[in-house]
Amino acid sequence: MASTLERSLIILEYLASRRRGQTLSSMAEELELPLSACHRLLGDLARCGYVRQTRGHGEYTLTIKLAALGLSYLSGSGIVEMAQPIIDRLAAASGELVRLAIVDGDRLTFVAKAQGARFGLRYDPDMGIDVRLSCSAAGHAWLMTLPEERALELIVRQGFGDPQEYGPRAPTGWKAVVEILEQARARGLSRMQEMYEIGMSAMAAPVQRRGELATGVITIAGPAIRLTQERMDMLGADLLAASAELAHASAASPIFIRHPAPPGAQK
Repeated sequence: MASTLERSLIILEYLASRRRGQTLSSMAEELELPLSACHRLLGDLARCGYVRQTRGHGEYTLTIKLAALGLSYLSGSGIVEMAQPIIDRLAAASGELVRLAIVDGDRLTFVAKAQGARFGLRYDPDMGIDVRLSCSAAGHAWLMTLPEERALELIVRQGFGDPQEYGPRAPTGWKAVVEILEQARARGLSRMQEMYEIGMSAMAAPVQRRGELATGVITIAGPAIRLTQERMDMLGADLLAASAELAHASAASPIFIRHPAPPGAQK
């Protein structure tokens, strides 16, 4: 049986993906928690300032307190100040959305971005989300640096998701992912069209110092009608240069935890 702390964290993670909030009964049912226990945990989270109820007996939503803690941590680490100029330059050169994700244990999370598109269509998803590893350029760029067994473990743990959670060209089996990762390793970067989301393209490169594990990923993403295969070919050198610059600069940031790469990992 999950502890009180584990249940509280499960509720926070659940609400993080529901901007409009959720009712007590629906939350308890979906999380398979007793109604009384769920109500008690929400009350504790509300008293601590992490959750609020939108009206008397309405939906529960997250407050900004959790986000503020994360931002405070990132600010203290110096990662945003270090990475932002590099991200800004790549966004200006590409004319698309550029984002930085960091490796945090078994997760890959976006923490900084710059929008290079000045007009027309813009692709700008939420920040702070955990990256879907199986169908995203960022996920592939990280997985391609890992031994195959470790990459498989991470995908199995996270899952491929439901059909509505990925694009029409997304791989839905391990064999397809392996083929994509082999192609990404040959290029030194990953790229995809309509795998993560319909009508969207993206490319990504790992932030990795020689002989060490990757500590992050930098991505370029935009509408597929504009970010074509030819355009991604043209932007490849700029993306790799930015990832190399970030890898060099990351030595100054404590948030980038560096470990020697295990046998079989890409270096």
